[in-house]
Amino acid sequence: MAYADYWNPKNETRPREELQALQLVKLRRLCEWAYTKAPFHKRRFEAANFHPEQLKTLDDIRRIPMMTREEWMASQVERPLFGDMLASEQRNAIRYHLTSGTSGRVPLRVLDSMKDWDWIGEMWCYGLWGFGVRPEDTVYFAFGYGSFIGFWGAHYACEKLGALVIPGGAQATEARIKQVVEMGATTVCSTPTYALHMWQKASEMGIDLARESKVNKLILSGEPAGSIPAVKQQLETAWGAKCGDTAGMTEVGTIMIFECAHQPGGTHIIEDHFIEEVLDPHTGEPVGYGELGERVVTSFGRGFIPAIRYRTKDMVMKVPASLCGCGRTYDIYEGGIRGRWDDMKLIRGTNVYPRAVEAIVREYDAIDEFQIYIWRKDEIQDEITIRLEIKPGRESEWENLQPSLARDLSNAHEGLRFNLERMEYGQLPHFELKARRLIDSRPVAQYG
Repeated sequence: MAYADYWNPKNETRPREELQALQLVKLRRLCEWAYTKAPFHKRRFEAANFHPEQLKTLDDIRRIPMMTREEWMASQVERPLFGDMLASEQRNAIRYHLTSGTSGRVPLRVLDSMKDWDWIGEMWCYGLWGFGVRPEDTVYFAFGYGSFIGFWGAHYACEKLGALVIPGGAQATEARIKQVVEMGATTVCSTPTYALHMWQKASEMGIDLARESKVNKLILSGEPAGSIPAVKQQLETAWGAKCGDTAGMTEVGTIMIFECAHQPGGTHIIEDHFIEEVLDPHTGEPVGYGELGERVVTSFGRGFIPAIRYRTKDMVMKVPASLCGCGRTYDIYEGGIRGRWDDMKLIRGTNVYPRAVEAIVREYDAIDEFQIYIWRKDEIQDEITIRLEIKPGRESEWENLQPSLARDLSNAHEGLRFNLERMEYGQLPHFELKARRLIDSRPVAQYG
């Protein structure tokens, strides 16, 4: 059966002028709603002397004060559990989710109405359909179905577009692999790290996923690795499948970018439902195409908790839609989400980004898992150590791998010396959801 190439052909191929006109109309409505219904936004708008009537052009978006995670968290702490963010009564909600959080931090809590949740699934339909998922597919979700929003929206999107859904749930990796093979799954949704882990575990079980499974599409999300070429190459070879990157966030409830089937080296922005500004993280001024900046997102779809000019701290580089041949007029984030500005670590005068380290480490196929450990020697000198696990059966490659990897890391970081430490297989943590591979043990008060 022949299908259209786009989930929403009219909007995905709108001329840029019409797309921007649509964004302006939606922005006005959103700001009017937030000002009227959400005390959090009314308070902030008034403090900035902003009123929705001032939105005459899209450039006027800069009149709106940017919101931060810290403000959101403070609101929750002052008025548990949801702060003064809600634009509707709690009894109207049908879903509750929260961010995955980190040690010592309060997670963000969100509620969604039935209308919000329908929109959340719709956004995933844009991305899944855009990468080639169709009603004939069987889609396997390799995640735990907890309170973290994860792939929840994608699950409902697959049902909406007519595919057979298999929820992986709380199972061991071996059981999931058996289900993928036995049920003839054609699409697997997971984090890049967990897709690599499933492949390695399958190999230990004597299963060749590229030959014995029917998987031809991997939908990746949750980590920047989904757009790292070395990671994608490993996964595409291991699974015998194409890898498509997506990115979403609990704060907006769903994905806002996706990689289309043309695999242009980046992710399209769903611009009829989001405004994605790219700003200098220090000055707040816009940066042009091809320049790194911080994502600042405005989401039109979630009414329960409006997200307007939300500072994500994500590092991105926007390029024109014309660089992809799919016909969409949505601009692209080249390389997807490249990491976070606040993940950058200064080691002896050199900037080190975890994604840049991973891009180099993943060039070495014998490496299974790794960890970045930053510490202070003799309370004076900062050091960085990469802890590495070698895949079973390939231990003999360590002797040649070690000097080569150390050299590549140093060359990419202004000659900074990286210590390499081999760990026993299984000693490092393996992740199903977002991988956290960075440990900085330096005294907090002594570095920025």
